[in-house]
Amino acid sequence: MSAFSDKIIIISGNAHPQLGQEVAREIGLPLADASVGRFPDGEVDIKVNEDLRGADCFVIQPTCPPVNDNWIELLLLLDTLRRSSAGRITAVMPYYGYARKDRKDEGRVPISAKVLANTLVHGGADRVLTVDMHAAQIQGFFDIPVDHLYAKPVLLGALRELDIDNPLIVSPDVGGIKMARGYAKPLGADLAIVDKRRLSGSEIAVEHIIGDVAGRNIIIVDDMISTAGSITEAARICKDTGALSVVIAVSHAVFCGPAVARLNDSCIDRILVTDTIPECGERIENLEVVSVAGLLANAIYNIHTSKSVSSLFESDLSPAPLAERRG
Repeated sequence: MSAFSDKIIIISGNAHPQLGQEVAREIGLPLADASVGRFPDGEVDIKVNEDLRGADCFVIQPTCPPVNDNWIELLLLLDTLRRSSAGRITAVMPYYGYARKDRKDEGRVPISAKVLANTLVHGGADRVLTVDMHAAQIQGFFDIPVDHLYAKPVLLGALRELDIDNPLIVSPDVGGIKMARGYAKPLGADLAIVDKRRLSGSEIAVEHIIGDVAGRNIIIVDDMISTAGSITEAARICKDTGALSVVIAVSHAVFCGPAVARLNDSCIDRILVTDTIPECGERIENLEVVSVAGLLANAIYNIHTSKSVSSLFESDLSPAPLAERRG
């Protein structure tokens, strides 16, 4: 017999309440009655006003900027549920912060992604659900199940609606070849690669492009836009070498530092992002946001009912709302 009841509890922190509401709506349940606020000194103040005993609880909280605030809030939410005798606790992190620090790339530095994993496990998470983790091997940092979803199904649906003629998928760096190939195959497109060299955390130098982009409509795919240096330089070199148009499709719109200015000043014709991170509030030309709420809702439903989560990996379009399946 399962250790938890049939009751699903969906709780949202303050990192992305709109996504939490949309996921709950897709499942056909209200968000839990919970207060996640601040004391006068800035410390997190949490109170859940529902019975959680034995419930299958899902906490929706991406660790997006401000990363540290959202991280602490998630840990305290997990502790609240654990001390309330929840049956199982799943940390739903559409965006997993600190994922770019997954190894010691020089002396005397932390492995921040591992620290985050440790705190989640010791804080009370029984399971983690995330989307397009920057380094997939971070799953190995956990001794609990990690369900790693891909935003590709919803982004592919948006790209198909654009009906791009003669597309060419471009990876903005060598590390993104696997992701780019995952988009190229279902779209029946060829593949090209931008060869870049990183100068600092916010600056890169593009050397050249591997592949013929002249006369093609380019789709650059990546897992995130942070400062937008890599993606705008990749778009520039594509246009400079004869590309007709450039569309960007990325999972996580981090948009920090000079990102907005760089994107607005770039030659990019259209930018597709998902809502794993809330919108930055600044106007970005030609930006379109597609939702992963249906994808997350179906994953939550499948986890709760002990059905396959990997069945959601290769769907070309976002799965049907759960309300239809629940009857």
